[in-house]
Amino acid sequence: QVRLVESGGGLVQAGGSLRLSCAASGDTACISAMAWSRQAPGKERELVARMSNAGTTLYGDFVRGRFTISRDNTKNTVYLQMNNLKPEDSAVYYCYTDSVTYCTGQNWGQGTKVTVYS
Repeated sequence: QVRLVESGGGLVQAGGSLRLSCAASGDTACISAMAWSRQAPGKERELVARMSNAGTTLYGDFVRGRFTISRDNTKNTVYLQMNNLKPEDSAVYYCYTDSVTYCTGQNWGQGTKVTVYS
């Protein structure tokens, strides 16, 4: 089992920036990718960004160059740099991992709340 600890959420003015962090521990050999998802009340959870162990990245269309995912594999940590935040970015941001096939499936963090005000 992979354990994930997230940090970095908070209250920020529109146009500002936040950097989210997610540190993985436990059975980190199971990790094939690390990613960020988000969910606002009344909305479906949506992918924000994902990075595989090979470094391949995937971003949600709404990011439009504003967000950047990065990983420090030596520390089993994934980051999400969020710039030019908009009120519609307000959500709970969840870190998760995808697993190699012999491991159990996705592992999820508890989430960190991001609130963007005008």
